[in-house]
Amino acid sequence: MPRFDEMISSPARLAILATLVPGDAVRFTAVKEATGLADGNLHVQTRKLAAAGYLEIAKGRRGGRRVTEFRITELGLERFRAHVRQLQEVLDTEVGIFRPVPAARRGDDSEVWS
Repeated sequence: MPRFDEMISSPARLAILATLVPGDAVRFTAVKEATGLADGNLHVQTRKLAAAGYLEIAKGRRGGRRVTEFRITELGLERFRAHVRQLQEVLDTEVGIFRPVPAARRGDDSEVWS
């Protein structure tokens, strides 16, 4: 059974790190837009990732406005890549053992309401 990094297994934190993978600093609003997270949830999840050393948080002022930016760390990128490799290993192993079941064909939805 594969052991996944619990810090990255959270869909919210996985989405945040995926947004930061290119390595450039990304503003709070851009990460929010890319992930679809609410302000409070984004704040909580980025704090957890920063505490684990997976991202850096920089706060500053630009044009009189407060700006928060995030950047993935080397550790964060390393752990993200390891997580993706483990997912790929699961797929590579499982595809040879199991055959996917085709999706059931749906009939005409109009029949349901007649």
